[in-house]
Amino acid sequence: MRADPSPRICFVSSPTAIARRAVEQLEHIYGSTSAHEADVIVALGGDGFMLSTLHATEGLDAPVYGMNRGTVGFLMNAYCEDDLLDRIAAAEMATIHPLRMIATDKQGETHSALAINEVSLLRMGPQAAKLSISVDGRERMAEMIGDGALISTPAGSTAYNYSAHGPILPIGADILALTPISAYRPRRWRGALLPAKTEVIFDVLEPEKRAIAATADSQEVRDVVRVVIRSEPSVTHRLLFDPGHGLEERLIREQFV
Repeated sequence: MRADPSPRICFVSSPTAIARRAVEQLEHIYGSTSAHEADVIVALGGDGFMLSTLHATEGLDAPVYGMNRGTVGFLMNAYCEDDLLDRIAAAEMATIHPLRMIATDKQGETHSALAINEVSLLRMGPQAAKLSISVDGRERMAEMIGDGALISTPAGSTAYNYSAHGPILPIGADILALTPISAYRPRRWRGALLPAKTEVIFDVLEPEKRAIAATADSQEVRDVVRVVIRSEPSVTHRLLFDPGHGLEERLIREQFV
C-alpha cells in the first residue's frame, strides 16, 4: 500500500497554447504520472478533447476529470488550479456506455468504431441521402430522404443531436435517440426514441449516386452502403464532475436555457 494517500494524477491536454500552459502549471503543483499508473486522468481542453481522451483510455481503470480549456466544455469542469485534490475527492461519477458502429463500404470492407456521443450518416455530395431504416431486424422506414440521420446516446444528446432538433435524454435513461438531419421525406418525421439494447441498421439506397459517410464521434468511414449500430455495454467510461454540476444536472439545465 502506498504511504501517500493523494491520488496519482496523469495530466493530458489538447495541443492549444492555453491548454498546454495549464498542464505545465498543474504538473508543477501536483506532479504527474503515466496514464497506466494513474488513479485519475485530468484532461485539459474542450469537449472534443474529452471524447478523444475517453477513447484513448477506455481500457484503463482510472476515471477522467476534465477542466475546460476549450470552447463549450459541456463535459468539462470549470478550470481552477487551487484545491484540485479536494475537488477530485468530492467529485460525482457518471458512468456511460458507447455505441458500436459497424460500417460496410462500397468495396465490401467492414469498419468498426466506438462512439460516446453519436453515430451520424451524412451525404457526401449535392445529392440528398436516401436511407432505409431497420430496427432489430424489422424494416421500419423503407425510404428516408434528407441530409442524413444519427443515433445519439444520452451523453451525446446535447451535441450534434440537439443541433439537429433531437431530444435531450436524461443521463440515466436506457434509451437512444434516432434523429433525422434535415429530413425532406417524410417531411414531418422528427425521429424516434429506442431502447438502448436496440440494433439499428441503415441501408444506403442508390449508393453510387448518393454517397454517404458514417462517423462515430470523429472516426469517419466514407462511401458506406450499410451501417449497423448497437450499444456496447462491455465498454464503460467514467467521468468525474464537481458536486452539483454532474452530467445529469447539466442535461436538465440545458433544457431551461
